[in-house]
Formats: sequence, C-alpha cells, structure tokens
Amino acid sequence: MLTLCLIGPMYYNGIYHLFYQDNPKGAVWGNIVWAHSVSTDLINWKKLPNAIYPSKPYDQYGCWSGSATILPGNKPIILYTGIIDKNKTQVQNYAIPANLSDPFLQQWIKPDNNPLVVPDLSINKTAFRDPTTAWLGREGHWRISIGGRWGTTGIAYLYRSKDFMHWDKATNPLHSRNGTGNWECVDFYPVSISRKNGLDTSVLGSGVKHVLKVSLDVTRYEYYTLGTYSLEKDVYIPDEEMVDGWNGLRYDYGNFYASKTFFDSSKNRRILWAWANESDSKADRVKKDWAGILLIPRTIVLDPNGKQLLQWPIVEVEALRGKKVQLSNKMLVKGALIEIKGITAAQADVEVTFSFNTLDKAEPFDPRWDRYDAQNICSEKGSTVQGGLSPFGILTLASQNLEEYSPVFLRVFKAQNKHIVLMCSDASRSTLKDGTGAYRPSFAGFVDVDLTGKKISLRSLIDHSVVESFGAGGKTCITSRVYPTLAIYDNAHLYAFNNGIETVKIDSLKAWSMNRPEQMNQ
Repeated sequence: MLTLCLIGPMYYNGIYHLFYQDNPKGAVWGNIVWAHSVSTDLINWKKLPNAIYPSKPYDQYGCWSGSATILPGNKPIILYTGIIDKNKTQVQNYAIPANLSDPFLQQWIKPDNNPLVVPDLSINKTAFRDPTTAWLGREGHWRISIGGRWGTTGIAYLYRSKDFMHWDKATNPLHSRNGTGNWECVDFYPVSISRKNGLDTSVLGSGVKHVLKVSLDVTRYEYYTLGTYSLEKDVYIPDEEMVDGWNGLRYDYGNFYASKTFFDSSKNRRILWAWANESDSKADRVKKDWAGILLIPRTIVLDPNGKQLLQWPIVEVEALRGKKVQLSNKMLVKGALIEIKGITAAQADVEVTFSFNTLDKAEPFDPRWDRYDAQNICSEKGSTVQGGLSPFGILTLASQNLEEYSPVFLRVFKAQNKHIVLMCSDASRSTLKDGTGAYRPSFAGFVDVDLTGKKISLRSLIDHSVVESFGAGGKTCITSRVYPTLAIYDNAHLYAFNNGIETVKIDSLKAWSMNRPEQMNQ
C-alpha cells in the first residue's frame, strides 16, 4: 500500500475525518484513490472504505488532491482534482455525503453537474490542481484557490462563486511568483496576531495575518509567507520582509510535503498535517509492501514576533506517553555522551532544555556560506565536528557501539552583529544498509531564537523510522526518515551529547516511552 499526500482533513459532528491519497494495490505510484479514516481523538483511528475513486469521465484518470469545506447548514463538501484524458487535462470536481445521518460519512456521491471548474485558455491545463478549503467573503461569495504554473511562474488562481456550484475565475490570481515552478497543494488561511487560538478559514479583517503555503513540485519542499489579504483587490500580499520563493520559510526542513491545515472547531485550533515519503529505495518499498506515512498532527500559531509560525505536536499525543525518565542540572563537558536509559528508545518522546554560561566560544559564521543553505552547512559541520559552543543535542536510534545513529543537534555561530543557531537532523549515519537508491541527507534549518537567556530547547518524537524534531518551542522543525538495521526495537539507544569545547548543561530532560495507538471501535 502506498500512502500519499494529505488532502482533506476536517472536523465534523464530533468526528475527525482524514482523507488521503492512497494506492491500495501496491507500494508504488498509481491507482490513486481518496482513502478515508476517522477518529474521535486524532490518535486512535478507524479505516473506512475509500471515499472517492475513479468512476466518471471527469476523473477516469485519477482522483487527486483537494480539500473539504463545511457549508452552511452543517453540510460537508469535498473538492478534488480529476484528470479527464491521456493528455492529463485537470478539472475540479466535487463530492457530497450520501447520508448525513451516518456519523462516519462512509459513502460519497459525485453529482451530475461535475466538473465545477475547467481550465480556460489562459491556464496550463496539465498544471491546474488541488483546490483549497473555501472561504466566505463579507459579501457572501465563496472563494477557492487552485495551484498552477505558467512557464516557470507559480500561480495560486482565485475563483469566486455565489452558490458554490458556479465558479468564475478572478482577473488576477490570489498570488504568483516568477521562477518558482509549479505550485501544488496550496493552502491559504488566517492566523491571529494576538491570540493563540486558531481561526476559521473565513475569518477576515483586522487582528489577523494570512498564510499562503505552496508545495513546490520542483524542489519537493514546502514554503510559506505571512502577509495581508486585500479584501478590496482580492489578492494576497506577502509582508515586506518575507522571502517569497525557494529561500523562504518552510514548515519543516526535512521529509515533509503536501501538507494541509484545517480548523478544529471543537478546540478552536488550527491543525497542520503532512505526508512524509520514504527515503529508502523503490526495491525496499516493494519488498516491505508499504510506503509513505502521515506525520503527527501539529497545532500551528503565529509566533509573537510576527515573523514566522510556531508548530507543536497536538496535546493528544501525550496520552501515548508511558514510562518516564528525567534528568536535571547535568553537565555535558567536551566529548560527553550520556545514555538516557529506562525507556523504549525506538518509540520515545524527548524534551530537553540546554543552557550555557557564555557565548564567547561560539564559532564564527564563515562569510563564504550562503545564509540560506543550512543543509550544506550541516553536511560540512556535522555532529562529530568539534566547535566552540556546540554541537550538542541527542543521538536518536543509536546502536550500542554507535555504528548507527541519527543525531538531532544544534550549532551556535557568531556572525558580525548577532548569533546564528543552526538545527540539524542528520540521516547520513542512520543505517549500515547499502544506500543504493536511498536518500540520507543532513536536513537543517536556521532557528530565529534570542539567546540572551543562554538557553535553547529541543523536542523529538521518535518512532522506528521517523524522527520529528522541534527546536526552540517549534520555531524550526525537521522530520527525518531513517532505517536502522542494528538500532531497532530493544536494541535502540538514546543519548545526549556535546562535541563542543564549551561545557553545556542539561537544565532538564524528560523522556517517555510511547505506547502504540489502538484502532477506534465503531
């Protein structure tokens, strides 16, 4: 089975619905349907029959990504991209529940007035996909955005409708950017400037910023900007300081793609979900007969500095915590390696706060380095390369003699007028297995953190083949896919380390064994 990108999460009548692209016939590309699972707590899930699959002329070559919207009268509707011919012409369709009294919405129908949106001559019909969750304007008209490309310009088209059935393309796109390539899985939503609660997608006006996220088909990474949605012009304008393109902000600097957010009205929060593809070879995926996972859901809010988003694992994941170990006031001298014993290191949740007495020994930031090229810097300055203040962090999924390990660590540099923090999650030493056809990079991102207090935190969720890490309270996040051969099950180990000259202190470290979720009972 191949699980692909997330396409339509929603909360409806006390049930969380997760729709995602899936190939039920194998662990490789093809035969894509909208799979469907439900949960009452976002942790324990029940798989249902597939919601949508190719069955009509307007989706005979595939039912691709889209979104879910709750219409007035508490009526859910799915928008999705269909491919209608061998030329890969893409159109936008919809589906509705067959029975609203079914709490799990197990059957979906495609009405006869599909497709709703077809590309006109100004649109590249082979790059016209992934309609967003709809939002309602003040005059009562609906809007959606659809990703696309013209030449090398990425485009978020804007469409309007009075009744959700008849859609007109706006004269101007919601936003576009030269040189970025095809935009897919566009997401557009508001965030509160002053509060930590999430906002419904249709919230507009003062007190909010808007987020535009695009998945770039060329780089296979995701980028977002913060900005203003002009109601008068119906366009999105990124804030002046935003980098709008390949060097821009990313939700996650690792194995993270095709994400989607939704508003959880039960707890007034916006939840971010994403897909992590495999990093092993195609042959490995065929052999194990599965590929692709959906990551732990995250809450997403605006950083108080207004310059970026903060992400954090949903609080429900803490219900899986089991046995706990704890350290405090532990000094990590140069070369220190301390094992965190007493938990199942192959499935763990680790929270640690590091502190240091001085920043004087932070190593200089080489002016030859590209300020945006964190990944190459991490490859050059790995976890074993001694610095002044750093590297320090944790070794996850480590074998007893360190033949295999996946370090998550921080490096502190001194630039001309400030300190720069680099966060790395390095898969290059994660396995002894032959790397043919595998991808094992040193994922990395910079952390915009104030070091005045000489402290920084790190959290990692470890689950056999995936390590999700959150630096400085969710300012920078990195997901790595790894496949150890020795550091598995009870043979996996977890360590804290410091390979810098300066002594670093573990102010506090808490680590929990994580239990397995259970299948939800019907």
